[in-house]
Amino acid sequence: MTYGTESHAEALSYFPEMEDYNVGPEKYLELIRQAKKTVKVPVIGSLNGVSAGGWTRYAKLIQDAGADAIELNVYYIPTNPDLSGAEVEKMYIDVLQSVKKSVKVPVAIKISPYFSSTANIVKRLADAGADGVVMFNRFYQPEIDLENLEVVPNLALSTSGALRTPLRWVAILHGRVKTDFAITSGVHNHEDVLKAVMAGASAVQMASELLVNGTRRMNEILDEMVKWMEKFEYESLNQMKGSMSQKNVAQPAAFERANYMKALQSFTRV
Repeated sequence: MTYGTESHAEALSYFPEMEDYNVGPEKYLELIRQAKKTVKVPVIGSLNGVSAGGWTRYAKLIQDAGADAIELNVYYIPTNPDLSGAEVEKMYIDVLQSVKKSVKVPVAIKISPYFSSTANIVKRLADAGADGVVMFNRFYQPEIDLENLEVVPNLALSTSGALRTPLRWVAILHGRVKTDFAITSGVHNHEDVLKAVMAGASAVQMASELLVNGTRRMNEILDEMVKWMEKFEYESLNQMKGSMSQKNVAQPAAFERANYMKALQSFTRV
């Protein structure tokens, strides 16, 4: 909250009021402690840092608070024209390696879809020790208020349509890169979860659906998954995992150029 505040006189006005957004670092660590006491499932702490020291320090604090694993949420937008793509990729690798050295629990890293070679950076992250790769981070885009001539925040919740990009990349990389994958963004119903597993995901993350319809949706989605699996005679999620990945489909080109041509041909005027 204080990073860069000395740069401009109005810098403090950029930040939210902590009375409204009150989950600071200490309260977040307490949240992890309470969650571990309350639930029986694994608790994964999510960490977003700025400095190298901050990443490693808070990763250890999250581990010590009881987290079973840590997700590195690298929410970084490279706006410097002099910063090369190679330097950005190195930053991701360096953050991961420094955190891996400071903790003993599994570490996953959440990345954006904007790398010039997604497959290569994922492989390098896996080689650097990533226990999982989360695809993909949604960068929130600002809006312009034409009447007041101000840049204003514009929070748009995801839809199931947002699933397609992470679904495609997980399907391409499953079985080709030795790490687990989690899909985030666009997971709203049981069909979205099943598609993610068939693509090769080991986990899915859901936020927008729960914000709109509450946590009761989790049990509803699980029930709907069981009904679907019974109908189509699946005994487990492991049985279907990766079954629709590029590695396992009859026509791997469907995930590449051929799928692009088919998509164009599928358009019909309403």
